[in-house]
Amino acid sequence: MSFASVWRGWRAEVHDILEVGDGNPIGRVVNVFLIVLIIANGLAFAAETVSSVYQRWGPELEAFNIFSVLVFTVEYVLRLWSSVEIPLYRRMPYWRARLNFALRPMMIIDLLAILPFYVYLLVPFDLRALRVLRLFRLFRLLKLLRYSPALLTLKRVVAHEHRALLGALLLMMMLMLFSAAIIYFLEREAQPDKFGSIPAAAWWALATLTTIGYGDIVPITPWGKVFGGIVMLFGLGMFALPIAILATGFSQESARHEFVVTWSMVARVPLFSTLDAAEVAEITKLLYTRLFQPGATIVPAGDPGGAMYFIGSGEATVCVAPGEYIKLHEGDFFGEMALLEHRRHKHAVVADTLCRIYVLDSEGLARLGRGHPEIVRHIKRVAKERHRENEKVRRVARTARAKSAAKKETEAR
Repeated sequence: MSFASVWRGWRAEVHDILEVGDGNPIGRVVNVFLIVLIIANGLAFAAETVSSVYQRWGPELEAFNIFSVLVFTVEYVLRLWSSVEIPLYRRMPYWRARLNFALRPMMIIDLLAILPFYVYLLVPFDLRALRVLRLFRLFRLLKLLRYSPALLTLKRVVAHEHRALLGALLLMMMLMLFSAAIIYFLEREAQPDKFGSIPAAAWWALATLTTIGYGDIVPITPWGKVFGGIVMLFGLGMFALPIAILATGFSQESARHEFVVTWSMVARVPLFSTLDAAEVAEITKLLYTRLFQPGATIVPAGDPGGAMYFIGSGEATVCVAPGEYIKLHEGDFFGEMALLEHRRHKHAVVADTLCRIYVLDSEGLARLGRGHPEIVRHIKRVAKERHRENEKVRRVARTARAKSAAKKETEAR
């Protein structure tokens, strides 16, 4: 066996450990270690701000920080080195593949978590600048996003409800400005030092609308007190809007898993035809269903690959290239490569008839891998085989089109 093949084997193994994570036994251990280290860094950062603790344990805390930076640096470099094993990047030059991978949001967070340490080593700063740089250590806590399904669910909810949240924020700002303006006119003569301008009154409006009521600024005129009570009532309802929106989003995210998907429905999907009854039952618990009307886009091109889809009933079409389409029928599936490779969908999928779609999202796939890694391996194996078959079909189609074009050109001559 050549050194190059051994090197590639090591690189593939590192990629599985760091990126597959729970689907790899060593990866589970590495994930737990990194999670504990990230949490410990947050606690150490907070402890350093306590003078008595830092005076007693300062050298140990600094040594722990250096150890953490070294571990996170090794993790970052290994992720970058092994990123060329992602199938999407295999056709790219190594430098370009790694650059694309380094520009992913989570990789940028990983870089910001360690970069200030090396910047300070290379460029000395005064004490004030050093304190600012140390704040960047809080980015290490954001590394937990990679390992927490709950935080990923929150991310999905915020992404789905961002328009509603933005609307609620605008309403809150409008209400605060109106409240500040009105209380300014009611109280400016009685308390010019506290309500002498609308910006100064805005502090009272914010404290009152959020029902905190510090008591440092209060209206003293009769109409000011009446208006203050009205603002408190508005605050109870208006500032509860974002909470209600997020709660509804979480409820909907949970409700999607309450659709009834029977064992017999899943057993009919060809991908699971070789699995036994117990394995099919496990998959059934993780699927949820969605209905798409004819002409509706099931998966837009460019959307993040956060799930794979199975057609329970109906037909759909995949636009793989201009003028080139692939028909999908009951039992077919799609989106698996985007999910496994953590990339965006390359092609749009549109429903031709009323389609009932079974969805297995990334969180469901991770849970499945923790309990039954052999099922995930089976999904990956079948998905890759299907991908190779699709590539062959596309090559044959392209060759046929090229021959047809050449024939027409010859006849035209």
